[in-house]
Amino acid sequence: MPSLDRRHMETDILVIGAGGAGMMAALAAAEKGAKVLLVDRALIGRGGATVMAQMTVAVALGSELPDSIAAHFNDTLKAGRGLCDPRLADIVTKDGPDAIRQLDAWNVGWARHEDGRIKQAHAPGHDKARCVYVDFLNTGPAVSKTLRAQLQRHESLITRAGDLFITDLVVQDNVAQGAVGFALSDGRPISIAAKATIIATGGLTRMYRRNSASLNMSGDGYALALRAGAKLIDMEFVQFFPIGHLAPRMIGMDPIMWDPFRYKLGGVLLNNEGRQFLADYGEKEGGGYVTTRDQATYAILKEVAAGRGSPAGGAWLSFRHVPEADLRAAFGPVIEHLAKNGIDLTKQDIEVAPIAHYHMGGVQVAPSLETAITDLFAAGEAIGGSNGANRLSGNAITEALVFGERTGALAAERAANKQLAWSHEAAAAALALTEATGPARPDIAAMIVELQALMADKVGPFRTEAGLGEALASIRGMAADLGDAPPGTPGPDDMSRIDWFDLRTMLLVAETVATAALARTESRGAHQREDFPGLLEAWTLNQIVSLQDGELTLTKAPVPTLETAA
Repeated sequence: MPSLDRRHMETDILVIGAGGAGMMAALAAAEKGAKVLLVDRALIGRGGATVMAQMTVAVALGSELPDSIAAHFNDTLKAGRGLCDPRLADIVTKDGPDAIRQLDAWNVGWARHEDGRIKQAHAPGHDKARCVYVDFLNTGPAVSKTLRAQLQRHESLITRAGDLFITDLVVQDNVAQGAVGFALSDGRPISIAAKATIIATGGLTRMYRRNSASLNMSGDGYALALRAGAKLIDMEFVQFFPIGHLAPRMIGMDPIMWDPFRYKLGGVLLNNEGRQFLADYGEKEGGGYVTTRDQATYAILKEVAAGRGSPAGGAWLSFRHVPEADLRAAFGPVIEHLAKNGIDLTKQDIEVAPIAHYHMGGVQVAPSLETAITDLFAAGEAIGGSNGANRLSGNAITEALVFGERTGALAAERAANKQLAWSHEAAAAALALTEATGPARPDIAAMIVELQALMADKVGPFRTEAGLGEALASIRGMAADLGDAPPGTPGPDDMSRIDWFDLRTMLLVAETVATAALARTESRGAHQREDFPGLLEAWTLNQIVSLQDGELTLTKAPVPTLETAA
């Protein structure tokens, strides 16, 4: 018997995930007159990656220097090392300027010159200054705050439901009908019928020991889509942010905060010999910060492996050559926060090292942003394909806004022309799992830590056949040990049950990453094989993951062109 009464909800559009992409999707759907249910396991607009993003948003506004959408598009494809779906990259770069102007109209507060022009910074991988920002530590929070304010303007059409854990999608005859989950507050099973469903749950970087993710970035959307019958693409490509803070200890500040200051002030990376080393890996160090993230990650870890790393196992980042007045002008009040952490940039260097930051892979979608499941869409980092093997700096918030807006509008148009449907039979197994009672498992949190270490050591920035094989064996063994039911009975804020559902997701998604990485016998972008160095033209292919009868299946597909039929 169910331990708690079930609750059933109905809506036109269900949006799963309330970061930048999810909020934008909800707003776009509401603008079309659709009723929206926006759900998240965190507080609405407070979880996900957007609110944590401190830096810049890439868009060809041309307010700083003459620019073009074509140039932004070409830089995006170049960063993606030949694997970007150009149809998706085209959407991001073409729609980006309008998204930035919309946020400007909503008073996000883009930084401006005295003459009123929006400021644009030059970020790695771009051919010119192209990235807008609010300030160098508040862009993401400002975007999230602005979108939350807009949600309030649409309260009659958008219902917000935080602390709701979605465990499975409901599909009948290859048509999405909604989802099943449970309320974190009391464990109550929840079913949601929707005419169209949007996955906007972000990425998977919580699966790594060192990461810049929020706790809800466990790959939830990828697992939801895969179990529902949708396909994933480019799962081997995990982007590591090269200069995540390592030492000295820093409290209350984002570990990826150093990047904008480095490219604004010319901070330099040094090995333990005090020497700049990026030039040793094919990149020029002097005069500008142009090294892409995969190349910088490679260089730092190679220096560490050669015994030239910093004491904590990274590289030194130095601003000591920058005049103190310039430091204070750039960092502003951040200087005082650093001082409270015992850091004086005029006198000392800090240690940085790669940290899992973003995932290029994700749910495979058509240019309509619909998955292989009818009425199931995806947006933001949940989408795979637009970034290929390596995401261009600054494109993350751009694609969250652009894909969110387009997905919400398309889903609303779809919902306007159909009747609500719900199959109790199709939802039965998923609902039963939310109510299932399993044996006590005090070790699940430890298993999550074990998986994070395994992914970092065996499926991290540098991979080998042996390491990937060991990882897959361990992942599959952990999945068998996890069992078929969550521990205990449904109840309020039960971390053991929450951890069980998280680990269920993380193990499935980790297996997709390791499987794809093992199959790709080359090095390209964020995927580096020590036993297969170098990019191979024959591997200019996307890898597609599907789930058939409980087993992962991997296939290869040619990279689409702009002319490829949807």
